[in-house]
Amino acid sequence: MKYTANYLIERRKEHWNSNKDIEFDKRFRNATAQKLLEDKDLLEEIKQKPEKLIELLFIVVDKEQHTIPFFLNEVQKDFIDKLNQAIEDYAKGLILDIGFIILKGRQQGFTTAITAYQLACIILNRNFQGFTIADEASNTEAIFQNKAKYVYDNLPETVKPTEKFNNKRQLLFEKLNSTWSVDTATKNMGRSRTINFFHGSECAFWQYGIAVTQAGLGEAFTKNCIKIYESTANGFNDFKKMWDSGSYINCFYEWWKTKEYRTNFESEDIKAEFLQNIENKSEWIYSRLKWLKNVIKLEDEQLYWYYNKYDKYIDKDLIKQEYPCTPEEAFLATGQCYFNKDKITQRITEVKSIKPLKKGFFTYKENILTASNGEKYITLTDIAFKEDANGFIEIYEDVKERYPYVLSGDTAGEGSDFFTGQVINNITGKQVCKLRKKFDEIEYTKQMYCLGKHYNWALIGIENNYSTYPTNKLDEMKYPNLFIREKEDEYTNKKEKRFGFKTTAITRPLVLANLQQIVLEEIDKIVDLDTLNEMIVFVKNEKGRPEAEQGEHDDLVMALAIGYYIRSQQSFKLFPKEPPKVVEVDYSPFGENKYYSNDEYGSSIEII
Repeated sequence: MKYTANYLIERRKEHWNSNKDIEFDKRFRNATAQKLLEDKDLLEEIKQKPEKLIELLFIVVDKEQHTIPFFLNEVQKDFIDKLNQAIEDYAKGLILDIGFIILKGRQQGFTTAITAYQLACIILNRNFQGFTIADEASNTEAIFQNKAKYVYDNLPETVKPTEKFNNKRQLLFEKLNSTWSVDTATKNMGRSRTINFFHGSECAFWQYGIAVTQAGLGEAFTKNCIKIYESTANGFNDFKKMWDSGSYINCFYEWWKTKEYRTNFESEDIKAEFLQNIENKSEWIYSRLKWLKNVIKLEDEQLYWYYNKYDKYIDKDLIKQEYPCTPEEAFLATGQCYFNKDKITQRITEVKSIKPLKKGFFTYKENILTASNGEKYITLTDIAFKEDANGFIEIYEDVKERYPYVLSGDTAGEGSDFFTGQVINNITGKQVCKLRKKFDEIEYTKQMYCLGKHYNWALIGIENNYSTYPTNKLDEMKYPNLFIREKEDEYTNKKEKRFGFKTTAITRPLVLANLQQIVLEEIDKIVDLDTLNEMIVFVKNEKGRPEAEQGEHDDLVMALAIGYYIRSQQSFKLFPKEPPKVVEVDYSPFGENKYYSNDEYGSSIEII
C-alpha cells in the first residue's frame, strides 16, 4: 500500500490521542522511518515539505515537562504555510527575497518550530547551511541542547545521517555536507560562513542591536537565503525599524492564537463574578477584557487566562509587551506616551479596515492675474483631483456642499521631515483628508491651495516656524481664507495681525493638550492610520517635553493639533444655500475679503 505523509501524520495523531503512550509512539516512529527508506516517493514528498518530517518522527518536551509527539500548533503551522508560500513565490520570481519578521507573544513556540525545521532540512538535504543566533548564552545552550540535540538523539536510528557534534554547538553531517549551528549574538560573529537559512531568535534583545550583528555577518547570506527574525517586542529599536521598513514579510501573532492560552474557572460563582466585573468595573484591565470579549469575541476561559497573567505582573504594562493584542501595543515606547496609548492601539485595530475613498493629487493650470491696484499675482485654475494609487493625498470623506472645513499644515523641519496637511470637517470635527509627502515648498503650497479650494475654500493654517513661504505664497495667490494670529509688536506694543500659525513655548502645549483631550474623549473622529501610528510614538522625553520618539516623525500629529486648535476661526454652521462666489478679491493685509464678509462665517480671533 502506498502511503502519503499526511496519511501517516493523521494515523500518528489518532494513536496518540487515543492512548497517550510515548512507547507506542516510538514503535510507530520506527516503523514510519523504515517506510521512508523503502518508499522513494514518500521520501521525496517530505523533502519538498520538511515540516512533515517533524510531525512524523520528532518528539518534544512540552511546558509541563512531558515528552510528547511534535505536532505543530496553530501559529507554528500558520507560519510554516507562509514560509512555504514565500519559497514558491521566490522560485517563480514573484518576490526577490525570502525574509520574515515574526512579532509574537511569549512562548508561542516559534524558536522550537524553526529549529526543528532546520534540523529536518539538514537530515533531508545536501549542502544545507543553517545558522541560529540567540540573544544570550543561556538561551543559545537551551536551543542547542533542548530543541536540537535532544530531538535528534531521539530520532529512529535508521534516519540519522553520520553526524559529528563539536564544542561550537554545531550539528554537522559530513557526507551530506549539511550543517546547523547556534551562537550568541556578538559584534563579529558569522564571518567566513556561508548561510542559506538564518534564524534570529529574540532579536529585539540582542546586546549590540540587530544592525551591528548584521554587519558582523557580512556577506554570509546566499542569494536565496531564508532569513527569519523573530522576537517579542522591546521598545522602539532596530527590530521596530525592520518591522516598519516594508522590506520583510511581517507576521504578527496575537496571544489568543495559541489555543492553550486559556484557564478554567475554579467554580461557577467565580466565573459569574469575573464576568460581572468585566461589565461593571472601569479599571484598565476590565476595559481591555470587555474589548476582547465584545470586539475580538474571545471565550471566557481565554479572558480569565489573560486576567491571571496581568494580575501576576508587578509592572502591569508588561502585559502589553509580553502578550500583545496589536503590533502597535507590542512596541512599547521607551518614553512615556503623551496620548492615551490604549485608546490609540484599539483605534488602530479599528481603522485598519478603513480605506480612503480616493488617493491621488491635484492637477491645475497656473495663471497670472492683475489685481485692481495693478499688482500681479499667480492663481490656479482648472483644478482637478487625479486619482493615483501612489498619490500623497488620501480622502476619507469627500467635500459636502455648504460644509465648512479647516486645513492645517506642518512644513518639513530643516528638510528632514514630511510636508503634511490635515482636513477637518468643522461641523462634525472629523478628520476627512490627509496630505503627506516629502517635496519642495513650491509644490506643497500649490497642493494646499487646491486642497483648500476643494473643501469649500477651507480655513488654512500652516505652521510658520521653519518657513513662512507657504503662508506668504498663499497670501500672494489671494487665497481667501487664511488663519490669522495676533502678535505684539516689540517696539510699539500694539497688536499686529499675522497669517499662519506660530508654534511657541505657549502655543505648543496648548494645541497638544487640546489634541490629547480629543484622543481621550473623541478618538473616533481620527480615521487615518498613519496619523495614529505617529501618535503612538509621540512621547514625553527625559525632560518631559512631548515629541516624536528618536528616529520617528510627528508631522501629522502637529498638523492635526494645529487644525483642531484653529477651528474657532471657521464657521461651525452650514454655509448659506447660495454662498457668494469668489471673484476679484478686495484683499487687505488683514485677510478680510468679500467672500467671508458675512457675520455667519468665522468667529472672533483668539489671541495667542
